[in-house]
Amino acid sequence: MFWEVLGSALLGLVVALVASHRYADRFRDRSLVLATGPAAAFGGGVITRVVLGPGHALPTLAIAALVAAALLSLLVRPRRGARTAGRPRVGAA
Repeated sequence: MFWEVLGSALLGLVVALVASHRYADRFRDRSLVLATGPAAAFGGGVITRVVLGPGHALPTLAIAALVAAALLSLLVRPRRGARTAGRPRVGAA
């Protein structure tokens, strides 16, 4: 169990490093990204390990990476000047 959870945290760190390098202009704070990735993957790995049980290392790591990517996507801010289609701005008359 220890190695699966440690591996998922390292995988989350890799996901965070790749995201912060590739989309550096879209994140507000790099240290927040580098902290969120491993923490999210660790949590996702632990929950997956509890649900699936022992002996499922690959699904545990895959779901941990997906959880890390999903939580990192919540930190992404929209591009400057980009407007979302079909959504009115708040306070627009």
